[in-house]
Amino acid sequence: MDRRKLLVVAAAIVAALGVVLVLIYAKGADNRAQDKYDTVEVLTATAQINPGESIDQASTGGKLALRPVTRGELLAGYQTATTALAGQVALATIYPGEQIIAGKFGTSAVPVSALPIPDGKTAISISLSDPARVAGFVNPGSEIAVFMSGTAGGQPFTRLLLPKVTVIGVGATAETAAGGASADSAPANTEQLPATLITLAVTQQEAQKILFAQGNGQLAVSLTTGTTKVTPGPATTLANLFG
Repeated sequence: MDRRKLLVVAAAIVAALGVVLVLIYAKGADNRAQDKYDTVEVLTATAQINPGESIDQASTGGKLALRPVTRGELLAGYQTATTALAGQVALATIYPGEQIIAGKFGTSAVPVSALPIPDGKTAISISLSDPARVAGFVNPGSEIAVFMSGTAGGQPFTRLLLPKVTVIGVGATAETAAGGASADSAPANTEQLPATLITLAVTQQEAQKILFAQGNGQLAVSLTTGTTKVTPGPATTLANLFG
């Protein structure tokens, strides 16, 4: 076969491949167009569905409706009726416009805490006056050191209780009486000071220390930073106050 015939054959093969590629592209375009315009009637939320609310309650309450959704926008587990989810409840908040999918329903809803409690920690709250909480500058996310003031063996003391604790919430304010009274006298000061609940993320051992200290003395906190040096040490008493 001479060179001219080889060129003709090669050209014919290239042309055939081009036709095949065009047909494949055209078929793909048709499929994409079909996915774009072909729709499915899918259950969607028309009003907020709260965790623990059953699919039946949502349906009876008029919170569900069928709406057309293109195939390209369908979510995994989409539903076209409530039958498959009968008796199940929402596991999380479902907002208006969301598709109803199987993954968001189950047999029971797990309550979600509004507090950002770190893994392995628990939350505990303490009530502090403004001076004891650094005049109100303690906020969620603050790192604090916790101090205890009390009496041991008849002698007053102040000592570091916990060197580093994370604040995860600052709660409601209540009124507490400032000052105190001796056994044979009236209260020396009945001024009302605001006391605020501060919620901390702590371990079990830290929680036990805080509860014991709170029940047997007074707590105060100090704000710390990444460079603050707070270390456990001897208690401050009258004997070493000026030492």
